[in-house]
Amino acid sequence: MFPANVKFLSTPRFIERGASNNNYANFNLANHVGDESNAVLANRQLLVNHYNLPAEPKWLDQCHSNICVNADLPCSLKADAAITQTPSVVCAVLTADCLPIFLCKKDGSAVGVVHAGWRGLLGGVIESSVEALDANKGEILAHLGPGISQNAFEVGVEVREFFVGSNPDFESAFIQRNNKYMFDLYDVARAVLMAQGVESITGGTHCTYSENKHYFSYRRDGEGSGRMAHLIWML
Repeated sequence: MFPANVKFLSTPRFIERGASNNNYANFNLANHVGDESNAVLANRQLLVNHYNLPAEPKWLDQCHSNICVNADLPCSLKADAAITQTPSVVCAVLTADCLPIFLCKKDGSAVGVVHAGWRGLLGGVIESSVEALDANKGEILAHLGPGISQNAFEVGVEVREFFVGSNPDFESAFIQRNNKYMFDLYDVARAVLMAQGVESITGGTHCTYSENKHYFSYRRDGEGSGRMAHLIWML
């Protein structure tokens, strides 16, 4: 679906020669979750080598914000999304249930990746990322990477009220279960993307919580959960 010059991937939780142990087994790529720093550094180098990346990824200091940065510029990387217009610059986000969203211009001239948990979705991280790509309606393609599914994502009534209060159409993303609600990240992400003029959206078929052999999940594994990387770049 993406142009031939655009490459993107989501890493698995296990890879040959990965350095992490235990719940980080064995390809954790985050250095803020309690894993040994040497193991994370080794995994990040393995990431570059294994996937033949053109450069070290531009790692973000993620904070569940709506901030999207231009990875081409010498700016702060405290953000939750990044875009680039330069070949060989690798944009990256880390997740362990939140939804990664890959973005691309149809002509392959710009790409980006978004870390979209419920706070980011509510705060407008998709909107700021689409705006940063500076494209006309219909010019952006989107692919939804692996995130937690509605069947596994329980939230409180306050989260539902936040979303429905911001847009009544988000009511359909919630299913009540006792005093809680099951929330569909994918559904909201699609709605927001379409509202921003993104007409071509693929992906959204995986669940990090239930597919335990393939993905990390904070909801399933707790504080010791590793993080997957989601990367996009242009040749």
